[in-house]
Amino acid sequence: MNLDSKNKTILITPLNWGLGHATRCIPIIKALQENNFTPIIASDGVALELLRKEFPYLKTLELPSYQIEYAKNGKNFKWKLMKNLPKMVEAIREEKRIVKKWIQKYEIDGIISDNRLGVFSNKIPSVFITHQLNVMTGNTTWITSKLHQHIIKKYNACWIPDVNAKLNLTGKLGHLENNSLNLRYLGPLSRMHKMALPIQYDLMIILSGPEPQRGLLEAHLTEEIKRFQGKVVFVKGIIEAEQKKEQVGNVTYYNFMKTRQLEQTFNESKKILCRSGYTTIMDLVKLHKKAFFIPTPGQYEQIYLAEKLQNEGLVPYATQEAFRIENLSQIEQFKGLPEIETTVNWEELFKIF
Repeated sequence: MNLDSKNKTILITPLNWGLGHATRCIPIIKALQENNFTPIIASDGVALELLRKEFPYLKTLELPSYQIEYAKNGKNFKWKLMKNLPKMVEAIREEKRIVKKWIQKYEIDGIISDNRLGVFSNKIPSVFITHQLNVMTGNTTWITSKLHQHIIKKYNACWIPDVNAKLNLTGKLGHLENNSLNLRYLGPLSRMHKMALPIQYDLMIILSGPEPQRGLLEAHLTEEIKRFQGKVVFVKGIIEAEQKKEQVGNVTYYNFMKTRQLEQTFNESKKILCRSGYTTIMDLVKLHKKAFFIPTPGQYEQIYLAEKLQNEGLVPYATQEAFRIENLSQIEQFKGLPEIETTVNWEELFKIF
C-alpha cells in the first residue's frame, strides 16, 4: 500500500465508446483503492452505467457525451464521424470547463483520462491512457495520428496497455519509432482472471460497441446460431437496470453481465465469438481463450487488429456480412493469442500523483 498518497483524490474518466474503455479502467480503479487513493469516476452513457454497477460505493460524475454513432453501412463510418465532429468538439470544450470546476470543488489531486481529450489540467498531474498512438482512419491516418500525438504531448505521461517488445498486441497502433512522448507500457490490462472451471458452453458470443452495428450483428448471429450444434451463451452487451436471461433452444441469452459472472462464463466457455476490440483481445490473452473475430464494419482499428492477428496465425476473422457459423471450424487451425504475463508496479506508476 502506498502510504504517501494520503488519500489523494484521482479523477478517472473512460471514453464512452463501446464498453472497452470502461472495463479496462476497472483494474486501475481497484489498484488506486489498494494504494490508498480515492477514485472519482466520470463518464457518460453505458460506460458510466457499467462502472456504477461495478463500484456502487464510489462517487460518480457525468461528463458530456461525444455522441459517437456508427453508420449502418461500414463504408460511411468515417463520413458519419466527420458529421459528428462539431458535436464532439463542443463536448470536449464543455468537459474542459467542467473538469476545471471539479478540480476545485472535489479537491482533485490527479487525472487519469482514457481517451477523453478534454479531461486535462495544467494545475495537477494528468495521465492519458491509449493503445492508439497512431489512429487508423484510412488515407487520413497520418493526420489523425499527428493530431492525437499532439494532444498526448500535453499530458505528464501516457500509459499504454501493451508490451514494448517485438511480440506485442497493438503493432503500429501502440508503438512509434521516434517520439518525444513520456510513454509507459503497462502490459495487457484486464479485469479478468483465468480459472480452472469445467466447460459448460461450446460457444460464448459477446457483443459491445455503439449502435446500430451492435444490433445489426446481434440480428445476424441470432439467425446464424440456429445451425450451431452445441450449447451457446450469448451476451448482447446491452446495459440495462435489470439483468435479463432468456433460454431459446440451445442458446442462453443475457442482456449484460457484471464482471464476476462474465469472468466465470468466459472460463466456462470453449470458444469465443466477438468483436476485435482491443479490450476484448486483452481479456482473451489473460484467459488463454481461443476466439473468432468479427470486426465492426468501417472501424479501421478493429479491422487492422483482426488482420494483424490472423496474419500472425493467432486468431481467424471474417467480415460481418460474410460471416457464417461454419467459419468457426477455422479456430482449430490457429494458435490462439500469446500468453503475455506482466505485473504492473502500480505504486511506482502512481508516484506521478
